[in-house]
Amino acid sequence: MKLVSLFAQRSVAWLAAAMIVATNSQFATAQDVPKNFVVHEAPKPVPAINFEDIKRTSTSLGDFKGKVVVLNIWATWCVPCRREMPALDRLQAALGGPDFAVVPLSIDRGGIDTVTKFYGEIGIRNLPIYVDVSGNAVRELGAVGLPTTLILDRRGAEVGRVVGPAEWDAPEVAEFLKPIIARRSDPSIRADRDPNDGRPVPGPLTRGVRWLKTLLVK
Repeated sequence: MKLVSLFAQRSVAWLAAAMIVATNSQFATAQDVPKNFVVHEAPKPVPAINFEDIKRTSTSLGDFKGKVVVLNIWATWCVPCRREMPALDRLQAALGGPDFAVVPLSIDRGGIDTVTKFYGEIGIRNLPIYVDVSGNAVRELGAVGLPTTLILDRRGAEVGRVVGPAEWDAPEVAEFLKPIIARRSDPSIRADRDPNDGRPVPGPLTRGVRWLKTLLVK
């Protein structure tokens, strides 16, 4: 574990964000090999949970299909969540658009007003506000602690998750995500085929995940 470089450790953070698209992923602290990094062998369906936006309009995860999504479950009373939020804000500022979105889902009982006040206090400018008014998101999404971040592919399936905080604004995150987000088709498989056997060639996400798993799973 001690041999894992700082780059590798930060890579877990960007991997987690990287999983954001199709076939595996998750993060580590600045000290250890990531124990909070969970990789799925295959994309997993995600419950169609509903929540409210800043206008108190009902929305759901289904509204984000077609985008790579970092779904962050958090609360203003969670200290690691509070520290992580500025990094997520910077990630959204850097990559947010028609193909990518950070979706911060607050479970605060104080609702929209509590989150709005917190955003103002720490200067969050790019993240939207979403609140789980039903109180069911943690249970339905299987979150075992806060923050918990799910990486969803364009179809809305979970490809991995991070349990705990991550360095979402690390340069490696953006560099890894940009080419993946740019792909509008299935990012896990490239259209070209191996000239030797004609089988599909793994795309950049799958190759990156395999590399990180080799590096970190010792």
